[in-house]
Amino acid sequence: MIKMRFVTLIVALSFVGFTQAKNDKHEKSLPPGLEKKVARGDELPPGWQKKLRRGEILDLDLYHYGIKRPGKKDDIYEWVEIENDVVKIIKNTREIVEILTR
Repeated sequence: MIKMRFVTLIVALSFVGFTQAKNDKHEKSLPPGLEKKVARGDELPPGWQKKLRRGEILDLDLYHYGIKRPGKKDDIYEWVEIENDVVKIIKNTREIVEILTR
């Protein structure tokens, strides 16, 4: 019985690790200079929004840089305002669903 639980735990943990590694491959990171700019709170250069596309994963730095807009607690989507754009993403994966430009 203990052996069966141990095997189940190992399989479950390996699946979680595989899923995380899979998500990391699709996430594009910002260039080092742009990461420093975002960390300082400076504005992003013109043209950065061209890198935002539906179906892509929103970069974690841009996610933290943006202003989160409140929504329903049980909603699977989240709205993030990044300078002149408002991006609708799936909360758990940060997949871009919609991009609205002001």
